[in-house]
Amino acid sequence: MLAHNRQHVAMSLGDYDSVLLLSFGGPEGPEDVVPFLENVTRGRDIPQERLEQVGAHYELFGGRSPINDQNRALIAALKAELSRRDHDLPICWGNRNWHPLLADTLSEMVSNGIRRSLVLVTSAFSSYSGCRQYYDDIDKVRAEFGPDAPELDRVRVLWNHPGFLGATTDRLVTALQDRSLAPVAASTRVAFSAHSIPSAMASECDYQLQLEEASRMVMDMSQLANHGIHHDVVYQSRSGPPQVPWLEPDICTYVRDAANDGANHVVVVPIGFVSDHMEVVYDLDTEAAKVAQDSEVEFTRVPTVGQHPQFVSALVDLLEERAGLRVDRPVLGSLPARPDVCASGCCPRPTR
Repeated sequence: MLAHNRQHVAMSLGDYDSVLLLSFGGPEGPEDVVPFLENVTRGRDIPQERLEQVGAHYELFGGRSPINDQNRALIAALKAELSRRDHDLPICWGNRNWHPLLADTLSEMVSNGIRRSLVLVTSAFSSYSGCRQYYDDIDKVRAEFGPDAPELDRVRVLWNHPGFLGATTDRLVTALQDRSLAPVAASTRVAFSAHSIPSAMASECDYQLQLEEASRMVMDMSQLANHGIHHDVVYQSRSGPPQVPWLEPDICTYVRDAANDGANHVVVVPIGFVSDHMEVVYDLDTEAAKVAQDSEVEFTRVPTVGQHPQFVSALVDLLEERAGLRVDRPVLGSLPARPDVCASGCCPRPTR
């Protein structure tokens, strides 16, 4: 999917003639749910029961995932920010698991004469699923086009970029202000939620470390830490066989335990996600919210960064950085900026 024809492009990001937004994808209607889930789980040992459960989640929302519309909105915001900075080039969009599929997008890019594209991935943290697998998909699809394939250069993983952390902090502070909630140290828990991954996968990457560092920085930036508010990193959306260890605690277990420990307010920050897609609106807004209601605990779900101006600005900063138009590589916290090109052994494919 191209924003406009290649013939109208001014190559204004160094030698790059386009931007590619690469995302996960999601069904657009009930008839898409089963083939979408088949694409997602192909080659993985996912129990049939879990697939049926996830399919039922989509049915609650008319069989339509929010993610595609959110990506369309993000593309519009990126176009506006690029234009504001006098960058005139098309934004392409491809998905790993549903239309517009990456292979179809590359075919269109080739037809439009695009040769070099900067890639934004809708994932902020490093793991096989959130980082390396996107590289693998890029390599696989490019190989299908041989010498005609455009170059696709990813920007670095953005979890510790000031714009991402600043947008997350603003979402948290604004959510509490909008509900006129003043967190009280003795009764409030802040849970930073991310997608669970197998423990074996987590041991081969910096996923947990990044989440812990990012959560700590948001607590500091929001000044909630100054008031003694306790926070934790929690996980959601596990999908593997029950005998395989995955990262814990699960958000629902966390909410129940917090209530048993005397908390009366749980604030959930879905820091591991950049948009309010299905795993956010179901696992948090539906499932975890119901557990909180049953446990008689106040539940506040903070929005994801979405199209927050700081986040959109950060994405364009990263495009300019990768194109060589910026010499600074800003980060917050104690860990350095991730490299533009990850090492070959980074976030390795899990053994099955």
